[in-house]
Amino acid sequence: RERDFETELADTLRRTGCDPRRLKLELTESSVLENIEEAVNRMDRLRAHGLGFSLDDFGTGYSSLSYLKRLPLDQVKIDRAFVHHLGTDPRDEAIVSAILGLAQAMQLGVIAEGIETIDQRDRLVRLGCRGFQGYLYSKPLPLAEFATFVSQQHLPR
Repeated sequence: RERDFETELADTLRRTGCDPRRLKLELTESSVLENIEEAVNRMDRLRAHGLGFSLDDFGTGYSSLSYLKRLPLDQVKIDRAFVHHLGTDPRDEAIVSAILGLAQAMQLGVIAEGIETIDQRDRLVRLGCRGFQGYLYSKPLPLAEFATFVSQQHLPR
C-alpha cells in the first residue's frame, strides 16, 4: 500500500545483492482486493524484479476464484483453520484436498500453515501437500536465533 514500496524494495535488493527469485511476498486478500487492477499492475512490476507472490490464509476470506485467476501468484497458503481439525472433521480434509487440486491445476505451490503435530503433517502428505509451516518445525525466532537454527538444518542452498 506504500507508494514507494517498489522503489525501496528494488533499492534494497540492489544494495544487499539478495537474489529476488528466492523471495516471495505474502499478500493478504484484503491487500489485493481493495483495488485489484492496481494490485495486479504492482505485482507485475515487482515480478519483473524476480519476486514471487504467495496468497496468505487462502480460503478464509472472501476469495473469489476469478481473483485467484487474475492474480500473478506463485503459491497459496492453506490457512491453519483447515489444518487444525484434520483427522477430526472430514469437511476440513475435503477443503484441503480441493485447495491442493486447484493449486495443482493452476500450477501454484502450496504451503499448509499451522502444522503442530506429526499427524497433521502426515495427513497433509497423504493428500499431496509438500510445503509446511508451523510450530512442529519451529516457533518464530529472533534473527540471531533464526540464523543459528538455519545453520543447524540440512537445507538445500
